[in-house]
Amino acid sequence: MKTSAYVQPLKVPTFLTLLLLLSAVVRAGAADWSEWRGPARDGVSHEKGLPEKWSPAGENLAWKAPYGGRSTPVVMGGRVYLFNAFDKGARLQERLMCLDADTGKVVWERSFNVYLSDVPPHRIGWASPVGDPSTGNVYALGGGGHLVGLSGRDGKVLWERSLGEDFGLLTTHGGRTVSPIVDGDLVIVSGVTFSWGDQHRGLHRWLAFDKRTGETVWTSAPGARPYDTTYAAPIIANVGGTRMLIQGASDGWVHAVKPQTGEPVWKIEVSKRGLNTGVVVKGTTAIITHSEENLDSSEMGMIAALDASLKGELKMAQLKWKVYGWQGGFSSPVLDGDRLYQVDNSANLGAFDVNTGKQLWLQKLGTIQRASPVLADGKLYVGTENGKFFIIEPSATGAKVLDEDQLGTEQQPESIIASVAVSDGRVFLVTDAALYCIGKKSKEQGGTPHNSAASPSAGPATHVQVVPAEVLLKPGGSARFRVRLFDERGNFIRDEQGATWSLDKLNGKAEAGQFTAATDAVVQTGEVRASVGGLTGAARVRVIPPLPWSENFDAMALSTFPQHWTNTGMKFITREVDGKKVLVKTTEGSSLLSRARAYMGLSELADYTVEADILATTKRRQVGDAGVVAQRYSLTLFGNVQKLELTSWQPETARVASVPFEWKTGTWYRVKLRVENIPGGQVRARGKVWPADAAEPEAWTVERTDPIGNRQGSPGIFGSALAEIYFDNVKVYANK
Repeated sequence: MKTSAYVQPLKVPTFLTLLLLLSAVVRAGAADWSEWRGPARDGVSHEKGLPEKWSPAGENLAWKAPYGGRSTPVVMGGRVYLFNAFDKGARLQERLMCLDADTGKVVWERSFNVYLSDVPPHRIGWASPVGDPSTGNVYALGGGGHLVGLSGRDGKVLWERSLGEDFGLLTTHGGRTVSPIVDGDLVIVSGVTFSWGDQHRGLHRWLAFDKRTGETVWTSAPGARPYDTTYAAPIIANVGGTRMLIQGASDGWVHAVKPQTGEPVWKIEVSKRGLNTGVVVKGTTAIITHSEENLDSSEMGMIAALDASLKGELKMAQLKWKVYGWQGGFSSPVLDGDRLYQVDNSANLGAFDVNTGKQLWLQKLGTIQRASPVLADGKLYVGTENGKFFIIEPSATGAKVLDEDQLGTEQQPESIIASVAVSDGRVFLVTDAALYCIGKKSKEQGGTPHNSAASPSAGPATHVQVVPAEVLLKPGGSARFRVRLFDERGNFIRDEQGATWSLDKLNGKAEAGQFTAATDAVVQTGEVRASVGGLTGAARVRVIPPLPWSENFDAMALSTFPQHWTNTGMKFITREVDGKKVLVKTTEGSSLLSRARAYMGLSELADYTVEADILATTKRRQVGDAGVVAQRYSLTLFGNVQKLELTSWQPETARVASVPFEWKTGTWYRVKLRVENIPGGQVRARGKVWPADAAEPEAWTVERTDPIGNRQGSPGIFGSALAEIYFDNVKVYANK
């Protein structure tokens, strides 16, 4: 189903119990590798009898399929799911493939547009998909922030969310994207977001969605100012009876939050840049690695241990041990008893004592490394970007290379960026050119489910969760909420029927879990609150009237911004210019703030037009870029290169239409973008620009028909401020 802009949340049964939500046994079957880092999210498989040698020419090769990628495949229920790039140029998309694990034959595939993203074409399909063995469904997060849930059986789309439009998710030219995980009834992702209202500040946020409906269950932002996007693998561990999702983030901190509520448990700052490696946990000890600048040392890189049973904001002095200089910044480590193995950025495999951090040995594998090793059957399986794939037998004293294969040639290698997946006695390896199934052609049921310590019985309630956590309604619209109680360890207690309901900054009525917005055709932002025994939880609500919209910023206070727009705070601000209020795209702040697409809401709008007045200024002989957004297309004026560009995904140059345009600074121009759906899947976008004090020209300045059109999307504005840019008289209306 599609995600509705005007949300009527589905009523979800409340028969889920603590046993289901917080089961001590990971609910993957013995043969499933349903997440990037495996059933325990630690890069370890418990299967036996795995191959110790093979050849891409055929020895011990069950099958090979001509589908490559940069993300790890997942295996569930006898099927392999691979997320990768599909087609090229104007038709380039991201694709989720389902292949038969026994034969490599394609069962189904679904492709999705990349839109309004700064990720370049060669870096899409970054995140690994995640499977849910309890439902058979599979989920994927694209490079543009498009999150989708599908039926694993036939690829039917169950729901979709646009995290850029809904939460202001940041994408960058680096392309780093965190892989989602499934916990109980939740799909959890994270990234740098600039949301709306009081969550406008740019922070690394964790976002949890109902895996069946896609509705938002919780959001959490316990961190500091982010440096960049990251892709660290999350792990969920039971430490002292508290289940924690532990993950390095874009702010240089490692965070532990309760996976069913998002409540913070502890955090520690370890780097002056974002973190990209996963944490591993042994008992109550968490091992952290990175290759960035340290807080108290000029050496780059660190490996360290901390007590994960602690609470609150931890300090470096509380680390059990730390070793500077180890640059394990991309490839996540694995644990083997009291030893930790990790490949550094230069493809050196190192072994470390978990109790002291002492390096035990070092084995050179290549020169460039991204892929994380997998430990299975006493062997390490790992590839390098140079196309070398290794099967290694590690020990306390060294590493024995059992098998080494060059995929492709040394001059033109098949780069290995992804980890392997292990399932049914076979190893699944993806390169940038192909997918290999290593092992016997017939499956073997190996391994056992991963078990963790049993969760304790739930204690007294300490947290009230209101679900859905965010909704968007039209005036007079209604949403039904439910209340869930959790104890201090994050254990689910019960669905609560006797909550007391109230409203904050909203006009309407809240009774028995149902909120009905007032019918006034005005924008509202506020909260629906539920109180239980002195505890209060809240859901955020936006009420946005239907089209047409008109905004000249006159009614807004100075130094503010439209509270219901996403990705606006810290980037845009109202100011008085030449006697009138305008919205200014500022030049202040870090590089993460310089470019911004601000979305006005209603991501399912279609067939409409956006207009705005735009004025450019000059700073140190530099001029910024600015434009409007409609239905996931952007019409942009480029100041320094003096051109007008129409595109849906600017880094993919094959889908850009542009013309020269003399954009004079200090002059107001009217910018108009009209997008309309055409039967058969095509979309036509047309734009024009003219001096605001002149009559509108009849002809369109630039236009393009998209063969794989975006059929819906939120209106917005765009600014890249090398120098300040002013916006005024914004209008959005349905096409006539």
